[in-house]
Amino acid sequence: MPVHSAPEAGTAVPPPLGLPGMLRWSWTQLTSMRTALFLLLLLAVAAVPGSLFPQRPANPAVVAQHIKNNPDYGKILDALQLYDVYSSAWFSAIYILLFVSLIGCVLPRARAHWKTLRSAPPRTPRRLSRLPEYGTLMLPADAGIPPGDAIRGAAAALTKRGYRVEVRDADTPMPSLGAERGLLKEVGNLLFHSSLIGVLVCMAIGGLFGYRGQKILIEGGTFVNTLVSYDNFTPGTNFQSTQLDPFTVTLDKFEVRFDRESTKQFGQPIDFTAALTTQEGPGAPPRQQILKVNEPVYFGETGMFLVGNGYAPIVTVKDGNGATAFSGPIVSIPTDGVYTSTIVIKAPDAGPSQLGFAGFFLPSAIKNEGGVAYSFDPDPLNPQLNLNSYYGDLGLDGGTPQNVYSLDVKKLTQLNGRDLPAGGIVLNAGQTYTLPDGKGSISFDGLKRYIGVDIRTVPGQGGVLAFSLLAVAGLVTSLYVNRRRVWVRAGIHEDGRTMVEYGLLARGEDHRLAAEAAAVRSLLAGQLRLDPRTAPSDQADHDVTDSSRAQPTAGLIQSTAGPYERTKEQ
Repeated sequence: MPVHSAPEAGTAVPPPLGLPGMLRWSWTQLTSMRTALFLLLLLAVAAVPGSLFPQRPANPAVVAQHIKNNPDYGKILDALQLYDVYSSAWFSAIYILLFVSLIGCVLPRARAHWKTLRSAPPRTPRRLSRLPEYGTLMLPADAGIPPGDAIRGAAAALTKRGYRVEVRDADTPMPSLGAERGLLKEVGNLLFHSSLIGVLVCMAIGGLFGYRGQKILIEGGTFVNTLVSYDNFTPGTNFQSTQLDPFTVTLDKFEVRFDRESTKQFGQPIDFTAALTTQEGPGAPPRQQILKVNEPVYFGETGMFLVGNGYAPIVTVKDGNGATAFSGPIVSIPTDGVYTSTIVIKAPDAGPSQLGFAGFFLPSAIKNEGGVAYSFDPDPLNPQLNLNSYYGDLGLDGGTPQNVYSLDVKKLTQLNGRDLPAGGIVLNAGQTYTLPDGKGSISFDGLKRYIGVDIRTVPGQGGVLAFSLLAVAGLVTSLYVNRRRVWVRAGIHEDGRTMVEYGLLARGEDHRLAAEAAAVRSLLAGQLRLDPRTAPSDQADHDVTDSSRAQPTAGLIQSTAGPYERTKEQ
């Protein structure tokens, strides 16, 4: 058995904390300013993955594609909630801890500062010569300014400079005053941290009562702001469907302007412009509005943002019985800068067998030396569909949801393909292809553009902006305002001269304290009708010892401090 040696005699052994003591210690650590700053930094670091990886609330299809393209670590990232950073458990934990830490830090400091505002400036120290900035002024005996008048004049001068002043022992032979300024520094500090709490509260309100949804809108199509109209919808915790603003949006035309002048950036997109017809209510008149990147359209507090675009080929699929199984535009997903796009067409109503198509859409098709088609330009100069066809059970009748942008071919039989005798399907605009074995036909009838929009309401975003500005104002105030204290004492020397001594002290580092001491000296000299250039210099005062400094003003050694200051010099 291990042997525990007894503590040596005279060694202080701290008592065990116990559960209450441990809780008090934990609360003290959590509500310290250092912990609050650490959590604030940790929250900023925790938000970085939200910029590195696609986020599911913004674009679920991109997240699914990212996981599919990176099967080795995509599922690990998903398990760690890195595709849902801002709603993840670990991000919420940091968020809540920061919230509690800031509240526990601000409230005690606010109470302490309130007491400071209501209290008088600190009592006059016994030995002003020990302060970082110290100086003396001597009034001739014939000046006719007694110590009381000198202190009252100093109080008036310091009040004009923004100090709050308290005169002590005005009717005694050795009056003094205490002055303080810079309390606004702590106000700025409290404002900064309180504003951070306000930002967190407003963000929480947005998360509770806001919503976010995505919609693909094809030219000529109309979106009505109802739940069933969204392709993807992420509500807040306390969201109610009655909060949806009753607006409608029709995409009249979407134009993309590409660079045609630069040699290095040729073909790169320059501008995206969506012409919309909007209506903010059932009886509201229609309005013509323009939607651009970073120029959203608002309906009350609901904003519509342009986040994506592409081509939507118009196709018609007829089944083996000659009936039209599908007709309309199909959204294609761009994969590169020239809008080479993947496309999937499903015709579950086809008979006698359901039909499916998967392949590529090329805006400006051309063949390379190997006979492989590719797109050389993002504009639709020669639009072309390159498809493989399948028939069989698409799996849509069982009610299981499927990704509309992918085709599961495991239970399908392939009709067309590059490696099959029938070859792949190549369709230019206006062409029709007849499927083998009398399965039907497919035609490429035209081309439209589409846009992807992000529609969201964040109820607290105005508050976030306001509190952010207040936080900046508080931070600037706390950085540039210095808290300083000034004490002045006056008395009569043995030879009849009136001696005035003053000292300055800063709360924290203050590299401008010496300049403030010079300004205070000039104020006092002016108030006492002295020439500061001929008055004793601060440097001369600091070049003598405490004992020699005390000799000319022996009568000033008496303290005007209170009981506490008499036992412990400031």
